Amino acid sequence: MEVIETEAWVLHRGEPAGGAGHLVREPFTFAGLGVDEVLAEPLYGCWEGNMDHAVRRVPVDVCALRGEDRVVLGNAGVVQIVATGRAVTTVREGDVAIVFCNGVPDAHGYPTAILGYDAPGTMGVLARRIKLAQHQVIPVPPGPPAAMAAWAAFSLRYVTAWANWQVAWGCWQTQMRGVPADEVFVCGWGGGVSLAELTLARAMGCRTAMIASTPARLALLRSLGIEAIDRRTFAPDAFEDDFLAALRGWTGGRGVSIFVDNLGAHYRSTLKALGRQGVITTSGWKRGMNFSTVRAMECIARHLHVFTHYARYAEGQAAVAFALEHGWTPALDGERRYAWDAIPQLASDYAAGTIDSYFPIYAIHGPV
Repeated sequence: MEVIETEAWVLHRGEPAGGAGHLVREPFTFAGLGVDEVLAEPLYGCWEGNMDHAVRRVPVDVCALRGEDRVVLGNAGVVQIVATGRAVTTVREGDVAIVFCNGVPDAHGYPTAILGYDAPGTMGVLARRIKLAQHQVIPVPPGPPAAMAAWAAFSLRYVTAWANWQVAWGCWQTQMRGVPADEVFVCGWGGGVSLAELTLARAMGCRTAMIASTPARLALLRSLGIEAIDRRTFAPDAFEDDFLAALRGWTGGRGVSIFVDNLGAHYRSTLKALGRQGVITTSGWKRGMNFSTVRAMECIARHLHVFTHYARYAEGQAAVAFALEHGWTPALDGERRYAWDAIPQLASDYAAGTIDSYFPIYAIHGPV
């Protein structure tokens, strides 16, 4: 069987004693193409929270979880197709495509494991060449570097946002169908997924707000027409009180209709901020995995809790189609793109929380 060799930033299995890992730049080999697979050269990738989790081995050692000694991470990116197996119909040689990181779908197409993370036998975009199944790529128009970098950011975060919003909005509608969109208050905190979801809500006519804490992020939110709530104004010894007061003021005392909480650090406060018939929705976590709720109070308030995990292929296609029609992609003009040699620095900067951008972009074959 043909073997393909490339260069990659590789994560090795951890020691039994535990501890964080690091990425090693080294040769990496994989088997040649199957009939329904494609060979691709990544142009740009977007550093994701799950990559940070994997490198730090929190909550698990993904190499051990997959039963592999070495793993190539990276489940958000844009690639150029180099070759295709004879049964491939989704793309052609020379196409540009986003990575669709559904690694192991269930019987209905929803992902149970993610490519380039916990899906065994898969590789991510932290390599010069990668092999993907034909339903792990969705074609997009070619364009200049800024546009290609934006598609890299889009591939995981905007597709996740699209799929999560469809469920959250549908749940809201089951109880509140007669409420006009301009009376629906959608708030979020978290990162790029939350931001993408709020821009969707705003496009539908909802009132939107997001909590952030850096001048650059607050300015970005205002430029997008999203109410920017500065969390630095919340006193450390009265964080929840100040947070709730800010949202009561913004909603006129009605409470948040749909709260996109992909942060998880203040779950109890998020629930308190919800209005009656409110929806709390998440598609991931950053801090905290286990949360307790008072079931009786949630029932009385008729709160709906939504949990989703990435998307089905048709949802990814729908998200791309909407983006092309409405210009729904992140604006990355002027933002830093990390070079291939600087990947370890990117990992370090992300872990340290020193990256201001919602979409940390790195170049593989594309220009910095």
